[in-house]
Amino acid sequence: MVDPIIRLRGVTKTYGDGATAFQALKGVDLDIAAGDFVAVMGPSGSGKSTTMNILGCLDVPSGGEFTFKNVPIQTLDRDQRALLRRRYLGFVFQGFNLLSRTSALENVELPLLYRGEDKKVRHEMGMAALDKVGLADWWDHTPAELSGGQQQRVAIARAIVTNPDVLLADEPTGNLDSERSVEIMKLLTRLNRDSGITVLMVTHEPDMAAFANTIVHFKDGLVERIEAGLRAGVDA
Repeated sequence: MVDPIIRLRGVTKTYGDGATAFQALKGVDLDIAAGDFVAVMGPSGSGKSTTMNILGCLDVPSGGEFTFKNVPIQTLDRDQRALLRRRYLGFVFQGFNLLSRTSALENVELPLLYRGEDKKVRHEMGMAALDKVGLADWWDHTPAELSGGQQQRVAIARAIVTNPDVLLADEPTGNLDSERSVEIMKLLTRLNRDSGITVLMVTHEPDMAAFANTIVHFKDGLVERIEAGLRAGVDA
């Protein structure tokens, strides 16, 4: 058996102290295989967003074990976790989070700029990422000149430009209509299938979760159940 790229064992997360303490996670066990496409679902307050923040190294557990590529994350300091995020993780958000006055290419290049790559490398890698999401011809357009679906494609290009091992997507279709939502899900499916990127996606929409290989349901700070997705539209 190949070790999972992500493993959670007995992970807890408590906010506050004493009588005001709130336990968001109550002992989460979860394995995520490299190359999987996982949809994370659950009602508000179920623990799914807290878990995703921990998986993205944006937060740390209060207890339990979290390993990424066999590295125990609890042994890393803040700078080491930031380095892990830059090297291995990509993030896509519901609100796109694009810089409004810069071109699509410049938005995509941002992670490479933070990494210290020179201009030529940034341009080549940025254009390659835009090509993967079908927007190479739109490289010089600002977000205001792009549709919502195109803006999310730029955001996905920015997330994959560093060739991450894991793509974390937080409600990536939440601001899109149904047609654009399906387009984005087909794109994520294709990237997962063709590039081997492990995709972790939070969604409230069962029809979007159906694109995943695996659906993890959270309830009351625990994993309630895990089921297979339908991979709808995988060959589209």
